[in-house]
Order: sequence, then structure tokens, then C-alpha cells
Amino acid sequence: MKKKLWLCLSLLLVIPGLLIVPSCAKKVVQVDLTAQTQEDEAAKLAAEKAKQEEIARQNLARQQETAKQQALAAKRRQEEAAKRKIIAARNLFMNENIYFDFDKSDLKPEAQEVLKRKAEWLRNNPGESIIVEGHCDERGTNEYNLALGDRRAQSAKSFLVDLGIAESRLTRISYGEERPADPRHNKEAWAQNRRNHFVLK
Repeated sequence: MKKKLWLCLSLLLVIPGLLIVPSCAKKVVQVDLTAQTQEDEAAKLAAEKAKQEEIARQNLARQQETAKQQALAAKRRQEEAAKRKIIAARNLFMNENIYFDFDKSDLKPEAQEVLKRKAEWLRNNPGESIIVEGHCDERGTNEYNLALGDRRAQSAKSFLVDLGIAESRLTRISYGEERPADPRHNKEAWAQNRRNHFVLK
């Protein structure tokens, strides 16, 4: 009877103990799985965050490069526009002649206005020097026309000097009738050929 009692008592103590051990082990596994899942999720989130940060960094780098390229392009456009403006001003300076009456070297009022604009341009461009060319129409001898062209060039040069342009920046030359602007032999052509032409050195 004692044996049976001991056996029952043993079973009563051992069976609940056996039931407790597997359930604890089960809990540990569950805890370990939960911890592993959380670590995996954290790793995924960290990887996703790193990926998003890299994408953002690349986008920012692209935006900065685009902005830099746009700024360079805008600067180039400004420089090209400035160059075109300078070229246009130079061409206007050289293509604007002054004209004289037949056998005259005195400056007409419209010629003086043109020379005032040229003086202003020369003041704004102190590194520029010019050649004042004196021209005549075909009437008269070569010698006479060379002398007349020289007087015409000197008239313009003196006027520019009076407006404050240094004489050292001005050179004069006479071509007489040798270089007509209009080769025809009529009054309209002669009027175009009685001129001073200005060349930038």
C-alpha cells in the first residue's frame, strides 16, 4: 500500500513537472522566433531607409548637377550675348560713314552728330584705336583727290580730338578716288563716295 501511495505521489509530482517543461521550452522558442522576426524587420527597415537615403542622395546630386549645367549654360548665353553686342557695336561704328559735299572737307551737322556718337563709343572703349579714311568721288585728278581725302580725314580727326579723344588713338589716311563705295558714274554714286570711313585697328 505504501508502494502505491509513493507511486501515486510520484506521478502527481512528475506529471505536472513534465507538462511545465515542454510549455516553457515552447515559450522560449516563441520568444526566440519573435525576437528574430523583430530583428529581421528592423534590418529590412534599415535597408529600406538606407536605400531611400541613397536614392535621395542621387536625386540631390542630379539636381545639383542639372542646376550647375543650367547656370553654366546661362553664363555662356550671357557671354555670347555680350560678345554679339560688342561685335554689333563695332560693326555699327565701322559701317557708319560721314559724307561731304562736292569739293568740300568741312563737316556737315549730321556728320558732327555721327562723330559725337563715335567719340562716345571711343570713350567707353578706351583700348580701341581707329583709322579715319578720307575718300572722294572720281571727279578731279588723282593728286587733287588724295589731298582732298586727306583734308576730309583731318576734319574728322580734329573734331574727335576736340571731343576728348586722344590723338594717339586716331590715324588718318587718304584713298582719294581709289576705293569707291559705289563704282557707278552718276550723282548718287558720287554722293556715296565723298565720305570718311572708320576702321577699328
